[in-house]
Amino acid sequence: MFRTRLNLLSMALAVCAITVSCNNAPKPCIAEPQEPLVPGEQAPPSDPGQKGFGSARPATQGAAARPQQPRPAPEVKTVPLAELSMSDPFILADEATHLYYLTSTGGRIYTSPDLNMWTGPYQAYDVSGTWMEKSGGVAAAELHHIGDKYYFIGTFSDRDDLVDVIPRRYNVHRAQSMVLVSDTAKGPYKPIVNEYDFCLYPRNWAILDGTIWSEGGKNYVVFVHEWLQTIDGTMEYMEMSDDFSTPLTKPKTMFRASEAPWVYEMNGNGEATYGMKIPGWVTDGPELFRTGTGRLGMIWASWGKNRYCEGVAYSESGTIDGPWIQEEDSFKGDNSGHAMLFKSFEGKTLMAIHHSEGDGPRKPEIWTVDLSGDKLVLGEKYLP
Repeated sequence: MFRTRLNLLSMALAVCAITVSCNNAPKPCIAEPQEPLVPGEQAPPSDPGQKGFGSARPATQGAAARPQQPRPAPEVKTVPLAELSMSDPFILADEATHLYYLTSTGGRIYTSPDLNMWTGPYQAYDVSGTWMEKSGGVAAAELHHIGDKYYFIGTFSDRDDLVDVIPRRYNVHRAQSMVLVSDTAKGPYKPIVNEYDFCLYPRNWAILDGTIWSEGGKNYVVFVHEWLQTIDGTMEYMEMSDDFSTPLTKPKTMFRASEAPWVYEMNGNGEATYGMKIPGWVTDGPELFRTGTGRLGMIWASWGKNRYCEGVAYSESGTIDGPWIQEEDSFKGDNSGHAMLFKSFEGKTLMAIHHSEGDGPRKPEIWTVDLSGDKLVLGEKYLP
């Protein structure tokens, strides 16, 4: 009798342990019914003529459906890199096709055999039947080749879905850096999980500028928890399943924007955002790398002395867990930013970045960099 009771107790404890483990395991976020949020008063408007990022946005009106009008497909042309205008350029050097694939905010793709002449734009993704279809575009798109699959990660948003209200600051609409998959570099990239409301992160977080980092048999998504919601923007990471369909850990903070000495507070720097005076510190565009000595680093962007800037941080432990130590000065602080690194087919380490002259458009540029030592070193502008 005693042994029977003991066995029953052991079984009960085992079931309990499994239940607790399952309940604590991270799950992709699925929308749950809730009372709609009411848009609140936002930050004061900017002064007439005040410099700033982005045009003024109308107040978010909650979850009222407003179907996006499909954009006409642009004409495909072949043009020099200097003739393109775009934010957040990202280049994949694809060995299978021996072509470079360039994408950016907007999410379309250009191809080039030589980094000089680019043909496009081509439509990159198909998110029909999902909430991402309402986005009308994508921000900070990236392309990654891992194993036998190609992955597209970019920030989709739904301005009809209000997820948080920060009083006298900002009405936060849904924004998530989603991972799509394809068998080829050119796409079309499609959702990994075929569910309308599928996402990877806390649903009420504004998630931007996701990037992928794979090392030691583990996959990670590194992303921004946006400063408009947090005031002091953070860089976060999650470990992901092999197919990027499921987070294996909850988000973990790597650092805050204000930890970098070169980062300026937006209001103190006279910068407006979407036509409003919103105080805070910005994190943008993470990209991880290893130096020749094995040091783990990250390039990332914010706003500083000369407006948009690119900076560098290094992990003291050599792992993604950090702690992350910020460089004293910006890496490229001339109204340039949101950079990424890649290797040319000739083996040169290069950096793609956007740059603005004055109030002019953002233009993609390619620079040489040196990673052979203990630090990332900026070289010369690359001329193919």
